[in-house]
Amino acid sequence: MAKITDTPPATVQADLKILRDALDEQIPAKRLDDNLLIATWNIRAFGDLNDKWKSGDDDSPKRDLQSLLAIADIVARFDVVAVQEVKDNIRALRHLLKVLGPNWGFLMTDVTLGDLGNNERMAYLFDTRKLALSGLAGELVVPPDWLEEISADALQQQFARTPYAVSFRCGKKTFILVTMHVLYGDSPRERIPELKAIARWMAEWAGRSRKWNQNLILLGDFNIDRLDDDLYKALTSEGLTVPEDLLNQPRSLFSKPGKPEKEKFYDQIAWFTGKDNLPMLSMNYLQGGSFNFADQVLQSRDLTKNQLSWRISDHLPLWGEFQVRD
Repeated sequence: MAKITDTPPATVQADLKILRDALDEQIPAKRLDDNLLIATWNIRAFGDLNDKWKSGDDDSPKRDLQSLLAIADIVARFDVVAVQEVKDNIRALRHLLKVLGPNWGFLMTDVTLGDLGNNERMAYLFDTRKLALSGLAGELVVPPDWLEEISADALQQQFARTPYAVSFRCGKKTFILVTMHVLYGDSPRERIPELKAIARWMAEWAGRSRKWNQNLILLGDFNIDRLDDDLYKALTSEGLTVPEDLLNQPRSLFSKPGKPEKEKFYDQIAWFTGKDNLPMLSMNYLQGGSFNFADQVLQSRDLTKNQLSWRISDHLPLWGEFQVRD
């Protein structure tokens, strides 16, 4: 039985070099006391792990040791990654932390029970050489009176998967990340109450903490179908803003270049920009993007995109780079 800490076979090492070269070209380097790289990534059904370097057609789970090494190489390029779809079984997560090494920490929620929760957790992975926890961690719940409001778009129950907020410190900058995975539902309109509620929650939090100059950043999988559709408008209804260069980045492994009508905008990174007297970030945003790993991972195998999605993910990591040096 192979182990994640074993020396990988030559074909695996060759595949990983392709991936690392692409990451070198596309992701900014991490610079101590200068920049901060924040990412969000829905890693499809991130739970169990196959103890083979290469899983077969009849194997379950499909995610194998080579796939996990590829995931680790991607995660390691960032300072902190908000991960959605971590399952009850955290074997793949535990092995990922082995690969990342002792300089990486993590925080996660308990499993959200019930059909709507889909047996998922929220997690943060962070590089302790650059980041430290600054004191706050908790799941967000809405006030009871919000659930009593009469409106077609009002939230009728708590979030299906409770948003998770954690504060970090990088150099002299403190920031709070809030991640969530919006309920998909039977129709897009079913997602609007959660999107409006998290936008309202963030705005009220920002308003209360204005004097503390908090850096609040919302990120995760919001299951937004189209740019400027009703779902996107719900997310941005209270002043949350997505940076211009992230608007048209592909989010899905199944993105179709040149066909914006087919594009999905599930994953987002957003914050307040000073409108409506809400505090803007004290960190300077530099740039952002997504990393399309489709042609960069597991290149020695002949995999369809669907097969690749069960080994790596159907979502692409979305990232932003901030300056933390004054």
